[in-house]
Amino acid sequence: MTLADTWLKGSQELLPETVALRRKIHEYPELGLHLPKTVSAVREALAGLDVTIEEGPSSSGMIVTLAGPSQGRTVLLRGDMDALPMPEDTDLPFKSKEPGRLHACGHDAHTAMLAGAVKLLHRNRAKLAGTVKFMFQPGEEGYFGALKMIEDGLIDRHPKPDGAFALHITPNVPSGMFTSRAGACMASTDVINAKVTGRGGHASMPHLALDPMPIACEIVMALQAMVTRRISAFDPVVLTIARITGGTTNNVIPESVELEGTLRSVSETSRTTAKAGITQVFQKIAEAHGATGSISFREGYPVTVNDGRMVSLARETATSLFGARGFIPAPSPVMGAEDWSYVLQRIPGCMVFLGVAPEGCDHHHAAPCHSNRMMLDENAMANGVALYAAVAERFLERGLPAQ
Repeated sequence: MTLADTWLKGSQELLPETVALRRKIHEYPELGLHLPKTVSAVREALAGLDVTIEEGPSSSGMIVTLAGPSQGRTVLLRGDMDALPMPEDTDLPFKSKEPGRLHACGHDAHTAMLAGAVKLLHRNRAKLAGTVKFMFQPGEEGYFGALKMIEDGLIDRHPKPDGAFALHITPNVPSGMFTSRAGACMASTDVINAKVTGRGGHASMPHLALDPMPIACEIVMALQAMVTRRISAFDPVVLTIARITGGTTNNVIPESVELEGTLRSVSETSRTTAKAGITQVFQKIAEAHGATGSISFREGYPVTVNDGRMVSLARETATSLFGARGFIPAPSPVMGAEDWSYVLQRIPGCMVFLGVAPEGCDHHHAAPCHSNRMMLDENAMANGVALYAAVAERFLERGLPAQ
């Protein structure tokens, strides 16, 4: 049996356990940085294995370390564990039992696959030319969980990883296939909070007031034009004003209107240019109407930048396991954001997407991540476990390929 066969056969044997853990986590989703039920489920799944487990003081983040028979390189594999604050509208028998909480981004699958990889690599630890660290991370959904684990010293603790690898599921790729790209893989994210202040008055006499509502509407449309005219089409941003709030009733012009939105960028250059343009457009249009405009940005995750060498290693590994169609190069970045970006700023690595389109569903039309109806093909998780293990083994043996 070849080593590739070992990973494929082993991941299939572990699939029932992987599915069971995923469903257990799915039923009891937890939010944010402290996930006691999820961590307990992971610890239970890993009970009896010869590994070390470390936790930091600021979150439920765990590093599980598996040492091979000889010292050498160290590789970090990551799976995030937290859910989203949203309802579930599926008929799954294991649907969320926590109202208003849902694993709609696949973190339940990520955690289960990473736990499966621990088991599979533990079975074959004699083949490992170094150390594997498994990063079970909370707080990816806006809580900076990866950064918390870095600040707690969990990532850099000896032996410090020489390479890093993460998987993320997507229902919008055929089941079992992998995709990624070198360079910018996911966007940065910034939250926009803004306010237009005019003068309140009677809705029947707008000339005696200074209505901030049409000013806010004009600003929203001008911002969309600014993006297409000030930002290069080859270094794009996505700007969405998703909330406009103002007024109390139908016959009162409010004094102010609040706006909230998101800015996504795939380079720090476009990010900086967009912020400057947004500020200028917002303030100057408000001033042109005699109103005042205030705006602030709450900085989120930076651009997720894949190391091309690790992408090449992942591609070669996936095709050796699953054939030429096992890995499809991604044509463009994903405009979602990831705090895995903080790890990739410190360690050469990458994120790869695993297709999990539900059986019988065209992946183009499958409910995407963050949908209240998101579902996945659990059989694809065996491919994820196999790739985690094979990437770790290959990296420890060979390191990063030459560019």
